[in-house]
Amino acid sequence: MDDPREPWPTEIRVYRAEKRIEIDFDDGSRFSIPAELLRVESPSAEVQGHSPSQKVTVAGKRQVGIVALEPVGNYAVRIVFDDGHDSGIYSWSYLYRLGRDQEALWARYLRALEEQGLSRDP
Repeated sequence: MDDPREPWPTEIRVYRAEKRIEIDFDDGSRFSIPAELLRVESPSAEVQGHSPSQKVTVAGKRQVGIVALEPVGNYAVRIVFDDGHDSGIYSWSYLYRLGRDQEALWARYLRALEEQGLSRDP
């Protein structure tokens, strides 16, 4: 029988100079997630809207960095970015999905930028 529980993080590291986090989960998965992807996929209402049709394509974040990770209970972290964005609460399951699906998310993001005539550069 499959274990229905979500993977749980065992360690999370911030690499400020490389502008990324690395997170290990108890199922053996390890993900390195760029700050830019974390920022443009922020789970905040500011980015995600209140429905999929309201999702905002965030441009100009190629150089965004991470200032801090702040624990939120025992289920998530708030990521504070150097552009001032700090309203996203990243649950462990959301971080797992970002890591697991980052190739597809990245391709979708680049396609949305192109379709809207936007750039990753500030």
